[in-house]
Amino acid sequence: MAENRLIGDYPVIGIRPTIDGRRGPLKVRESLEEQTMNMAKSAAELFRQNLKYSNGEPVKVVIADTTIGRVAETAACADKFRKEGVDITLTVTPCWCYGSETMDMDKHTIKGVWGFNGTERPGAVYLAAVLAAHAQKGLPAFGIYGRDVQEADATEIPEDVKVKLLRFGRAAVAAATMRGKSYLQVGSVTMGIAGSIIDSAFMEEYLGMRVESVDEVEIIRRMTEGIYDEKEYEKALSWTKSHCKEGWDKNPDFVKRNDEQKDRDWKFVVKMMCILKDLMNGNPNLPEGREEEAVGHNAIAAGFQGQRQWTDFYPNGDFAEALMNSSFDWNGAREPYILATENDTLNGIGMLFMKLLTGRAQIFADVRTYWSPEAVKKATGYELEGVAKEAGGFLHLINSGAACLDASGAVKDENGNGVMKPFWEMTQEDQEACLEATEWCEADNGYFRGGGFSSRYLTKATMPATMIRLNLVKGLGPVLQICEGYTVELPDEVSDKLWKRTDYTWPCTWFAPRTTGEGAFKTAYDVMNNWGANHGAISYGHIGADLITLASILRIPVCMHNVPEEDIFRPAAWNAFGMDKEGQDFRACAAYGPLYKL
Repeated sequence: MAENRLIGDYPVIGIRPTIDGRRGPLKVRESLEEQTMNMAKSAAELFRQNLKYSNGEPVKVVIADTTIGRVAETAACADKFRKEGVDITLTVTPCWCYGSETMDMDKHTIKGVWGFNGTERPGAVYLAAVLAAHAQKGLPAFGIYGRDVQEADATEIPEDVKVKLLRFGRAAVAAATMRGKSYLQVGSVTMGIAGSIIDSAFMEEYLGMRVESVDEVEIIRRMTEGIYDEKEYEKALSWTKSHCKEGWDKNPDFVKRNDEQKDRDWKFVVKMMCILKDLMNGNPNLPEGREEEAVGHNAIAAGFQGQRQWTDFYPNGDFAEALMNSSFDWNGAREPYILATENDTLNGIGMLFMKLLTGRAQIFADVRTYWSPEAVKKATGYELEGVAKEAGGFLHLINSGAACLDASGAVKDENGNGVMKPFWEMTQEDQEACLEATEWCEADNGYFRGGGFSSRYLTKATMPATMIRLNLVKGLGPVLQICEGYTVELPDEVSDKLWKRTDYTWPCTWFAPRTTGEGAFKTAYDVMNNWGANHGAISYGHIGADLITLASILRIPVCMHNVPEEDIFRPAAWNAFGMDKEGQDFRACAAYGPLYKL
């Protein structure tokens, strides 16, 4: 069994096969039993084969013991699901059923309904009736209905239905996984960055999470008093010396650190990473008498303040942030942590959303510069090509050495294309490729007077990517921005000229949004000009549609996106809030309010 470093079971999906309750001489119910239960089994198998928890295990799915035709069977199903820890329900049926008698009335479950599109029995009629009941009772549910009519004895799930079932399942599992977990802030507000001003009400009411806070001095206390796993530290230090190569030191001679100081800094930052892991999720191997520290904070995500009080005096947190956010360390491939640079809690939560949806490591970056085709040509003489030309330029994503190493693009698929894999697919060769593509530069002693090391690599691949930003707006609440696009591979000499205009010791990614010619996505410039904060969270793949579904579950409206309208999937009740998709979203989220608000 894969490791679960969090306290609490993963969410369970429960399948509810509902059926026409009429029996009698014509045996209406009896004639539908096999088909109805087979729909439930097919949906369960689809989920088990395609959905995973964040630790890589297949999702757990349970099915009601019987089909559900009347309220007694509804109650029996609800009782079973409570005992099984079901957080998500999918109701399936090929036929008419008694809507309010057979529906899931639990206020705390995330709900979907799949109605079979067939002519023999009115599964679509039940679907419409029960979705109306859900809307009337204030219990939003996702409606799933295939485009094409199927034969009555069909057992396969149509492709369009699969897409919706899996989108619902992925988003629901992500939403339910966060509940009851913690966000751990180590330190507090970084240099006045609004995203690091933590909002406990948002965490509690929208995500079902709690906020835990630890002063940065706790790291020094644990170092000083030896409150860490000595064997783990020695293993980590040995691995670091063997695999993390030092790079360029940009500092002038009068502030350069000597070899002895750098050796001390390496020991410091490795020990710091060990302690941050312990703070998040505990460690049973801490010294005897340290049982309190051994339990951790059950943190599914965390942030480290760093600047400036810490980094003016101690080595920076870039090593810990970059490696914890990656899909491997000295113990090999493992589930990525989420550790937000500068304790930008909102960017950290954005990274968490996408990790839970994909199982992949996430990039934390400044959305630093827009480069127009004209500016690139003036600076380098290079004419943009491909996705960068189509977007009317690109954005420079760069931050102080804290992005996951997976984003180097050094991992290749079977066709030689750069990819970022789910951690459970990361081979030893993949890990070594990321390490080989990365060097660790002495920290910029202007930014980081206390020293440390920043990871440095160039994303050398054209990969599909999705950048998001979660923002809090007074009077409105949380809103989500979503931008699908591609990382851009420029000629090395062009990258060098542009990269050297900012910090050449930090990881560098060029990103071209997928533009639409309209509004915030008219060009890459318009994306930059409409972005809501200085940071962005970036994931491999085009996952905007899944994010829209997840946001609707959490009641977070999406204020900016470039996802095709036909891929947008929200609860059916959203259709009652107007004719424009985004207006519907804002009005519905306002009407229903945060998922966990009392």
